[in-house]
This record gives sequence, structure tokens and C-alpha cells, in this order.
Amino acid sequence: MELPQQVIELDDLTLRRFDGGTDLPELLRVIEESLEHLRPWMAWVAEHSPARTTDLLIRHAEGWARGEEFTYVIVLNGAIVGVCWLLRRDDNPGNGREIGYWLHPAATGRGVATRAARALVTQAFHLNGVDYVEVVHDRANRASGAVPARLGFTEHLRRPAERLAPAETGEDQIWRLTRHQADNMTAEVC
Repeated sequence: MELPQQVIELDDLTLRRFDGGTDLPELLRVIEESLEHLRPWMAWVAEHSPARTTDLLIRHAEGWARGEEFTYVIVLNGAIVGVCWLLRRDDNPGNGREIGYWLHPAATGRGVATRAARALVTQAFHLNGVDYVEVVHDRANRASGAVPARLGFTEHLRRPAERLAPAETGEDQIWRLTRHQADNMTAEVC
């Protein structure tokens, strides 16, 4: 089974495979500090408790071992500031992967999510047979949508979605970047 890198170094930014033993206390603190920032867009926040979130994070870590889901903590200047992930969804046709991300509010607006997403795109296309990468978000979440737009993704489609978080509109916006598009990009973008 082919897996992405466990640690990705990007100057002052590091993406590191989530480790439930060492990362959990700091990540729970970052989540607690980010609840109001995340609540409009992240459905799991409504059910957040240290115990529930710990269980969820441990399941994400187990997904790595199965080769299904690759969850990274985003570390900026030595401190965890968010999470990003690369996964395959059963509802994705063909051989695509999806990436996602969230940040502590103090880390937003600094290119951190864009740099993390760019690194995950690179990892996805190093996996055998991956044809495309997608970013899926509620159409009203403009901050999440700005990341794939900056990286050269194109809007692939919009689809109805269940409203799970308070600010969601019930319409997902799906951005797609194909291997061919990524191969034709400059090194600056991908």
C-alpha cells in the first residue's frame, strides 16, 4: 500500500501525521480556542467535547493505518495551528482524493491553509493512479473556497447537501484539480 509522507516540511510550516499520544493535548486546546470560529462551518463542533473529539481524532489516526485517510496537524513555528487531511470518499467516482483543512483563527489570512493544501495536492498526485483532487465546502464559506481558487482548481459542480452547521446554505461547492492541470502548473502553484 502506497502512503503519503508522514512529515512534510515547508520552511516555517510543517504538516505532521496526527499522533494521538503526543499531539492530542495541544490539539484539544487549539480546538477549544477555535470553537466559535469553526462553529458556522464544521458540524462536529456542535457535538464537541474532549472525549468525543478524542475518539474522532483517534479514528482518524487509525484511518492512516488502513490507507484511507491521512490526517495531519498543521504546525507553524513549532505550534499546532490547525488540521488538514487527504482522503478518498466512497462517493467520488474514479480515482480521486479530497483535501480539507481548518485553522485556529490566529493563523488565518496568512497563506497557511493554501500552503498546506498545496502540499496535500502534491502528496495526492504522488500516489499511484490518482486522477484528480477535490475540495468540497459549503458555497457560503468563501474563506475555504479561496484556497482552491488560488491553487488553480476549477469549480467542478455544485450539489445539494444537508445543512449540518449553522452557516451552511445546503449547497456544496466542489472544486477539482486534475493530474493534467497540476502537471501543467508552475512550481509556484503546485
